[in-house]
Order: sequence, then structure tokens, then C-alpha cells
Amino acid sequence: MKNFKVTILSKGKKSTQIVQAVNKMSAMKLAKKNNPGKIVQKAVETKESVNSGLDGIIAGMKKSFEPKIDINNKISAIRQLAVMTDAGISIHDAITEVAENVENPKLKKIYENIGSDINAGKSIADSIAPYSEEFGHVTIAMTNLGEKTGNISGAYAKLSTILEDIRDNVKKFKKAIKGPIITLIAMAIAFTILIMVVVPKFKAMFEKFDSALPIPTQILLFLENILTNYGVYVLGGLFLIIFMTLRQYKNDKKFKYKLDKILVHPKFYLIHKIIFFSTMHKYTLVFGELVKSGIPVSEALDTAVDMVDNSYIKEKLLSVNANIARGISLSDAFEQTGLFENMLLQMIRAGETGGQLDAMLGKVTEYYDSRFQDLIDNLASYIEPIMLFFIAGLVLLMALGIFMPMWDLGKAVK
Repeated sequence: MKNFKVTILSKGKKSTQIVQAVNKMSAMKLAKKNNPGKIVQKAVETKESVNSGLDGIIAGMKKSFEPKIDINNKISAIRQLAVMTDAGISIHDAITEVAENVENPKLKKIYENIGSDINAGKSIADSIAPYSEEFGHVTIAMTNLGEKTGNISGAYAKLSTILEDIRDNVKKFKKAIKGPIITLIAMAIAFTILIMVVVPKFKAMFEKFDSALPIPTQILLFLENILTNYGVYVLGGLFLIIFMTLRQYKNDKKFKYKLDKILVHPKFYLIHKIIFFSTMHKYTLVFGELVKSGIPVSEALDTAVDMVDNSYIKEKLLSVNANIARGISLSDAFEQTGLFENMLLQMIRAGETGGQLDAMLGKVTEYYDSRFQDLIDNLASYIEPIMLFFIAGLVLLMALGIFMPMWDLGKAVK
């Protein structure tokens, strides 16, 4: 039995299900039986599991500790594929050559499997689809682009550039938050040491006097008691909560949708902008490349939306294709999503009217990229007020908790 990710269309909205079957046709038949009245579009073999309960948790924990493939290895392999296919080497031979030369053992095994699937008659997109988690939605989308246009070398050359941009953005993001994270860790360690070492000494002194302690001191004593007696359980509980939340986010679509919606809400400071602009940049980039290559707008929208990770944004973008099928223009369909600014809608509308949609989509992509880069470049300055507020709160709590009872210590002695 194999696992297949089945795409189902109902009332203009797409959804996916994991189905266990012997082959693709059996998976589609089973999906049709389980979803009467709905359209089963495709079934793709996947490594995702339908395990639940304790087995699913154990499998998830094992998978979470597996080493991830370095993005530099993926970029290098894709660059090699682009160069070799551009030189006229068949995609099967190119993938076989890459599998022999790649250093990462996990990536080597994946390319060996992809080569075997292609040799068995599968398309490139179907062969690489089970490894969407390792390669990412961008790779799947650009592979579809290469197959549809017949220019796999050009698609992979563009893909490597996109992955390099993503890698550089991740590096810039990590560099920007490195300072604030170090500061937070240092403050947390210092605060914990003070709680565990200093507070107990004052606690012994306060207990000698039968006097009411101020609220800040009571908070410090409460924290000291928790860390001393239940510190290991607190750390274990935090780890378990984080792990279960991530697992629920990955496996529960309703939970993922709710959390994705919260993350892109304007009240969710800073994070919502980073997620929104990075998502829209990748979406418009792939969509623009597909349109530029001559792919029909409807197909381009289907391919581009597959790489959107945020389910709330994805739901809105999925409505674009349904509205276009009803005869609505692209700009009007984008407007109904509520995701695009008026300036960008005017640019897209002008591109539709003047026959330069691909050029205008390029400008829209540049706009989202510039907004995202601005956020990353100034991330430290955006985080600084929060850091100052947090540090000031810790210092104030510690100072008031220690010194307020000392001010009344003379009265307590009398």
C-alpha cells in the first residue's frame, strides 16, 4: 500500500486528502467513492502518512529529528540540472549524473528514486511530487513550468535563482534577529540565576518577620518555587506544547487555517507583514514567469497557488481562478481577494488592457520584494521597542521584588 495525496475540487475550492491505495488509479477511485458529487482532479504519490495517535506522534518525533537537506546542496544540484539539460542531455541522464555526484546522502537517494520513476515512464513533476517537503512548493511549481513550456533548463535556472534569493533572505533574517535573540537569552539566564540564587536568601530573611510582602516579591517567590520544585517539568511541558502545536499545525487543516489566519492578522505585530509580503512575492513571481512563458492565465494561477503555504492566503487566491471561470477579469478577481493594494490593481488592470500583463506582474513582484527586503533590513529597529519593554519589565520586577520589602524591613524589625 502506498500513500497518495488526492486533490479534490468542490464549488470552486480545492482540498487535499491522503489516501492509501495500491496505485494512482485505485487512489482516485477510492477518493471518488469517499467524496460523492465532488471532482477528483489528480492523485500524487506522497510520503505523508495517515498515521494517528501514538504511532503518529512517534513517527512525527522521529521525522522532526531527521537532518534536513542543506539548501546549498539543493541549489547546486538544480544548477547542474539546468546546465546539463541546456547542453542537450536528457533529464533522466542529467538526474542520474547529479545523483552520482551529490554529497548529501539523503538528497542522493531522492534523486536516485526520481531517476528510477522517470525511467519507468513518470513525468518529472509526478516523480518529484512525493518530495515536496524536501524541495518546497517553489521547486514543484517551477518543474511544472518547465514541463509545460518544454524548457526545463530555463525553469531550473530561474528556480536556482529563486532559491538563492530565499537563502539570502533567510541569512539576512537570521542575522537581523541574532542580536535580539542573544540579548533575550542573556536576560533570561540572568533572571533565572537571580531567581534561583538571590531570591532564596531574601526569602529566608523575609520569613523571619511576620509581615505582608508586596506583590512583586510574591511573584518572585512564586517563580522561585516553581523553578526549584518543578523546573524540569516546566521545560518538558513547554517542549511538549511546542511539539504538539507544530504537529497539529502540520496535520490538522482546520487548526492550520485558524493559526495561519491569526499570523497574517494586522494586529499580529510585524510577523503578519513578513509572512504576507514573502508569500505574495513568491506567488506573483511564479505566476508572472508562467504568464511570460505563454502558459494560459488559468493554468498559471493553479500552478502558482500551489506554492502558497499560508492556508488563509491560499484560500483567497484560490477564489481568483473560480471568478475568472465566471468571466471576471484578472484585476477584478484579485480585487475581490482583498490582498492587493489599489496601486497594484491599477498596474495589473493596465497590463491586461495594454497586453503587457507579464511586464506589470514583474513590477508587482518587484514591489513585494522591495517591501519584504525593507522589513528584513530594518528588522532590528522594529524589534527594539519590544526588546526594551521586555527588558524593562524584568528589571522592574526584580528591583521592586527585592527592594520594596527592604524599605519596610526596619518597620518589620521594630
